[in-house]
Formats: sequence, structure tokens, C-alpha cells
Amino acid sequence: MLDTLPTEIITHVFLSVPDIATALALSATCHRCYGAYHSSKKLLILQEAADAEFGPVDDIVQLLTWNASQPAHIHRSVPISEALLRQIVKVGRTAQRYEEIYPIKKWKTEWAYRRSLTNDERFILRRAIYRLWLFDKAFHNPSHVRTCRGIPEVVRERAALLHNWNTFELAQILDIHQVLRDMVANNVCPSNGKIRQKFQKRYPESKGPLLFNIHLNYPPSYAPDSYYHNSQSFSSRHQSRLAPSRWHEPGAEGWGDDINHYYVVEDMMKLDPEQLLYLRDNCPLKSQVEMHIRGLGDWFVNNGETFSETLGFVIRQRGGDVEELKAAVEDCDVGIAVTDS
Repeated sequence: MLDTLPTEIITHVFLSVPDIATALALSATCHRCYGAYHSSKKLLILQEAADAEFGPVDDIVQLLTWNASQPAHIHRSVPISEALLRQIVKVGRTAQRYEEIYPIKKWKTEWAYRRSLTNDERFILRRAIYRLWLFDKAFHNPSHVRTCRGIPEVVRERAALLHNWNTFELAQILDIHQVLRDMVANNVCPSNGKIRQKFQKRYPESKGPLLFNIHLNYPPSYAPDSYYHNSQSFSSRHQSRLAPSRWHEPGAEGWGDDINHYYVVEDMMKLDPEQLLYLRDNCPLKSQVEMHIRGLGDWFVNNGETFSETLGFVIRQRGGDVEELKAAVEDCDVGIAVTDS
């Protein structure tokens, strides 16, 4: 039947597929589809498929094409290439991971409300991820050290990016930002109290107290920077942080309590969504996270994230109250998954 269809119809079918895998599978069904796919429309077909699967592609392009030579808030238009499409797919797959994480974190204590996201909500979540990621890439880097965060020119530059989006879109970014903060505070860098709580839940028969490190959260600069220097750490790369052993004290996995833990989380929130996923999936032990942080350079430590204060600055410029916005996001009145009233 496909052999009798005009090329325009076959091309239209390609442009309507829901993902890249479907486009590739369709191109392998017959010679007509193979020819239509490998025509001058190939990049357009892949772009539309990527937009349907990972979109909005334009926000991914803004993320991928930013560099320090241009302001982050300026819109960039670039031609699509296969190399760019491969990068788009990589970023999009990272965002898709958060489609599964978001419901777990958003409704972590309200299980009755937990549900899968709709297609529209998944689109909004991915867009919020890309936009927050662009902010991280542009303003959480070695060029933005702690001493420059309050300089009016730098504040205006950060605010200019957020001014690209209306308040409802900023609420969506804030929503995923809070989910990332929860992931950092409870999974990547858990507090001493969280470690104690999890340990007692897993080992209720244990009577001995945990030994917490109440001093430095970051390792000294002279510490070995590779698992090559510590065979026990290397062999336990995938071991649970809560498992006590001769070589491992679960209490050492805590990142402090109260104010100390707060500042650790503030530092870690400068990491972009891809980096946080990497730490969550591949660095179960505190020493592994510390090693990653050392590799980022001295600018990273004691230099908290700036998205929250920039958001507050922009909301005040618009005559709003950022605390009211946070409460509305918490109540699902605005954000990614909005409760119908």
C-alpha cells in the first residue's frame, strides 16, 4: 500500500511520528519509506521526531548553543545538524529521567495524590529542566565566584534571563528546582539526621550510636584524588552507604545538620540536572561525591546557588512575593503538576 502513496503523504507520516525510534523503524519497512527518510527531509524528520519526544527542542538548542561570549538571555537561531541532534537526544534523555523522579519527590508524603504525569505536564517539566539547566550553565561556573554574586551588573544579567519567561513559567522552574533540592538534601548529600533515620529503619536491632564527622564536609586538598589509593573504597563502590563494616562507618556518610547541611545543599544546587543524576546514580558514598566536588575547582565551595535569590529579585520587580509563589507551588496551585480546583 505504501508503494502507491505520494511521497508527500509518506513524508507527512514521518513528520507525525512520536519519537525518533519510530522514524527509524518506519524507514526500514520498505524502499519507499527508506527513500523518503534519506531524502533532503531527513534532518527535518529527525528534528520533528526529537521535538515530539524530547521537546521543546528550541529550549534545548538555547542550552547547547550558549557560550560565555554572549548573554544567556539572547535567543539564538542555529541550523540543525546531525551532530546537534545527537546532543539534543542526550539532553532530552536526561530530562526524561526526571519525568519519573518528579512524582516520587513531589508527592513523597502524600501518596494518595501520587500519579504519573500527563503528556502536557511532561512537556512542561522538560522545558523547566532545560531552562534551569541553562541558568546553571551560564551562572554557576568558575567565572561566577562568590565575591561577584551581588554585583549589580551580574544580578541584572542573571535577572535578564529569567525575564524571558512569565511568572507561571518561573513557577514551573521553581517547582523542579525544589525537587532537585530534595534530591540533593536526601539522596546525594543526606544530613546526619537523615542517615540516622535510615540506619535505624534498616537496622532496628542495632544499639550502638553512629559516629558522625562534625568537622569538615569537604576533604582536605592533600587527600588522594583517586580510588586507586583506597582499595576498600574502590571495592565498595556500589555498596550501600548504610552498611556497617570494618572499613565503613555509616555515620561518616552524613553531611552535617542544620546550618552546616544547609550550606552544603546550597553549594550542591549549582550542579546542573545531568550532574545531579550522575551523583545520584553513581556516587552512593560521601567520599565519591567529595571527589567529584574537588574536581570542579575552588570556586565551587562556599559559593551557594544564585537561582533562588535571582528569582526573588525578578518576582519583586514584577510586584509579587516570592514566598507566596513558593507556597502556591507547594500547594500545586501553580507549577508543573497543577491540581484542578
